[in-house]
Amino acid sequence: MASATFECYEDNAGQWRWRLVHRNGNIIADSGEGYASRQKCEQGLNSVKRNAPEADVVTVDIPTDTHE
Repeated sequence: MASATFECYEDNAGQWRWRLVHRNGNIIADSGEGYASRQKCEQGLNSVKRNAPEADVVTVDIPTDTHE
């Protein structure tokens, strides 16, 4: 049994979204944006599955003052 499952769902605004849910019910990741169709949503989650299995983890410094 997989430890996580991708879910595609339609939100209250009629947009399609995906989320990756651990078997304990915690949401591990989500699409962060809505898609106009279920097909586009599935393309987005498949892109994550395909492109990130061995992605590097990097630390990024985010400036605290963006008004320069």
